[in-house]
Amino acid sequence: MRRTNFTSVHRFRSTVGDFFFGTPDKERAADGALRWMATQPKQATGAYKHCLSIDTLNPNIKVLEYAVRGPLVIRAGEIEKELEKGVSKPFKEVIKANIGDCHAMGQVPITFIREVLALVTMPQLLEDPRFPADAKERARTILKGCRGGSVGSYTDSPGIEVIRKHCAEYIARRDGIPSDWQNVIISAGASDAIKNVLKLLICDVGCKTPGVMVPIPQYPLYSASLAEFGINQISYYLDEARNWGLDIAELQRSITEARKVCNPRAIVVINPGNPTGQVLSRKNIEEVIKFAYKEKLFILADEVYQDNVYAEGCKFHSFKKVLIEMGEPYSSMELASFMSCSKGYMGECGLRGGYAEVINMCPQVKAMYLKAISAMLCPTVLGQVTLDAIVNPPQKGEPSYESFTKEKQAVLDSLKVRAKMVADTFNSMEGFSCNTVQGAMYAFPQITLPAKAIEAAKKEGKQPDVFYAFELLENTGICIVPGSGFGQKQGTYHFRTTILPQPDKLKSMLEKFAEFHSQFIKKYS
Repeated sequence: MRRTNFTSVHRFRSTVGDFFFGTPDKERAADGALRWMATQPKQATGAYKHCLSIDTLNPNIKVLEYAVRGPLVIRAGEIEKELEKGVSKPFKEVIKANIGDCHAMGQVPITFIREVLALVTMPQLLEDPRFPADAKERARTILKGCRGGSVGSYTDSPGIEVIRKHCAEYIARRDGIPSDWQNVIISAGASDAIKNVLKLLICDVGCKTPGVMVPIPQYPLYSASLAEFGINQISYYLDEARNWGLDIAELQRSITEARKVCNPRAIVVINPGNPTGQVLSRKNIEEVIKFAYKEKLFILADEVYQDNVYAEGCKFHSFKKVLIEMGEPYSSMELASFMSCSKGYMGECGLRGGYAEVINMCPQVKAMYLKAISAMLCPTVLGQVTLDAIVNPPQKGEPSYESFTKEKQAVLDSLKVRAKMVADTFNSMEGFSCNTVQGAMYAFPQITLPAKAIEAAKKEGKQPDVFYAFELLENTGICIVPGSGFGQKQGTYHFRTTILPQPDKLKSMLEKFAEFHSQFIKKYS
């Protein structure tokens, strides 16, 4: 009989629990992992032992967490399988409102984008009269820039030159300021572009580890990436009372505290905000730029939701435009701004296209940056094609212009309606407070939980917002992300939900949510 090393088991339970669920849920997580281990083939005594074990694994990977695909999503997947097997539930489907996956929530792809993709993947369709001339022209231009005329070939590491030029032209049209195409680096989604820039900051200076300022609440890509790279996360809190605006006094407090333990090197700003849905005013952006200049910080401007602005009086201002128009010395500051194919009106998440525009970077550093990305060969070519169709869309007078414009506007108009519907519904519910969803694709309401619910959460070893989210999932099939996964002020509870379900489904989801919440309050009051 095989003997069990209980010390090793205990260590494994603790480590795996921390990784998947955080300390409050480590027992549940580890028990599941141990059950899985029990199904695996057993090794005989003296058999080969792994060179890489949980004890010798990169410790940064063990502390990395990504709430958007965390335990609630794992449980949602399990429930979907239970429903497929006929297990009785008080609902018929799982609604995954946890992630900004537009097409998964029923959004129809933009025709022009898919036409260009079809043409580059099957060039024989270039002779097909069903495809419009402007889509064919785009496809021929891209194929001409591909080695061997095929999207199955590698491209230059920063991306196909003609597409980088089209990106620069798009940025110039957006800002009214010239853009150098050689500053545009195409990537497999904005996430890759962001991580590639963050890697440049990994350098201990004066015996202090580097630090990066990140908004709280934040998109968990940042906390996960900083943990992976061993970079200190410097949290600064957004002001919920000012519709999640940036307060310069809070930035100063944050960086002053951080300097005691690390070397602050950069600041991340997400505009429009994720998960908070705010759109920064030009004045607020100017204040941030002045702060970054004073503190000698590299600016990372996450602007992937720049097309998603809904509230009256709100307007997207790119950090680059504001920085350049402020003139010297600010116009010489280092800045990386990011754009993605996954959001906006297109929602092409799975095709993984995006770019970084990096300005005023030291030429020697830029050479190292390009060298580093060359190790990954090149970004996905179909992602690059998707990006080209977005930054080089049909122009007035071209055959696809009217249909493209109509489809694009219909998506944005619908999102605007849904943004208001979500905020209005939550604000009508007892114990909820939800700021206006000015932009992006999410609401981040604050919820007041009864004392008995908080006590029940403690008994289960869960954070109160996690407890609420699990109760919601098990009773309605609605999957959201607890606010603790994004960060929130101590003593407050939030969650993030997308506004992406199509209008009828969103209406039904919010009705189920309201009914659940009413019952939850009665149960724990």
